[in-house]
Amino acid sequence: MGNNRDNWPKRIIDSHLHIYDDEFPLIENQGHIPEPFYIDDYRNLTRGLPIEGGVIVSGSFQGFEQRYLKAALENLGDNFVGVTQLPGSVSDEKIQQLNKHGICGVRVNLKRGVHRDIEGIVEFGKRIWDLAGWHLEIYVDSRELDDMVPTLLKLPKLSVDHLGMAKSGLSQVRRLAEGGVKIKASGFGRTEVNVADAITTLYKTNPDALMFGTDLPGTRSNRSFEPSDITTIVNALESADGGADAVDKVFYQNAREFYNLP
Repeated sequence: MGNNRDNWPKRIIDSHLHIYDDEFPLIENQGHIPEPFYIDDYRNLTRGLPIEGGVIVSGSFQGFEQRYLKAALENLGDNFVGVTQLPGSVSDEKIQQLNKHGICGVRVNLKRGVHRDIEGIVEFGKRIWDLAGWHLEIYVDSRELDDMVPTLLKLPKLSVDHLGMAKSGLSQVRRLAEGGVKIKASGFGRTEVNVADAITTLYKTNPDALMFGTDLPGTRSNRSFEPSDITTIVNALESADGGADAVDKVFYQNAREFYNLP
C-alpha cells in the first residue's frame, strides 16, 4: 500500500463485497465455483483502510441461499447490511423476516443471464420497496440498457454495479445517475470503462450518485481490488473540482444514506 494517502478518504463504507463461505452451499455458474473467501480474508485484505461499514452482496454462485448472509451479517455487526437474491415468487413474510437480519435489497443479475423480464423486475422492485423499503441492485452490461432506462427509472430505489461495465454504455449509466440512481464505483478489474473518465463524468452529473466498493475478492475479474483504485477515484474527483467533500460523499456519505447505515 505505497500510495500517498494525504488526500485519501478518512472514512469508507465498502458498498460492494462478497463472502464465499464454503460451510454453506455454492452453486456452479457458467462452469465456475469460487474459492472460499471468508470474513477474516476480507479483514486481512482491507487492513489499514478506514472501513466503517459495508454491504455484502450475494453472487450468482449463492443462488437464493440466505444462511451464509445471515451468518456473515451477524459476525460483522450493525454497520454492515446485505443485498441478497430472491425469486419473484418470494412471500411477503420471507422478505419481512430477512429484513430483520439486516438485508435491505435484492440483486438482479442481468449480466449472467439470470433475469430478462424488465417489466417484471420493476414490479418486483416496487413490491419490495412497499413492503420493507428495500431497493433493487442490477448487475448489467450497460450496452443493454438502451431500451431499459425509462423502465428502470420507474423504480423507487435502484443501484447499478461496477460503473455499468461497458465503456460504450456510459451514456446510459449517466441517464440513470441523472434520474437519481446510485452507481457503484467498484469492480475495476472487470469493467471496460475508463474509470477516471467515468468517475469525473458521473460526479459532475450527480454528486450523490457514486458509491465506492472493493468488489472483493474479485472472482472472475482480471484483477481484484488494489489500493491504487482509491487513488484513481480521488484524482478523478479532484478533476471534477470535487475536493475533500466529494471524496467523503463517494467513499462514505452516499452509501451511508442509501443503505440507512448508523
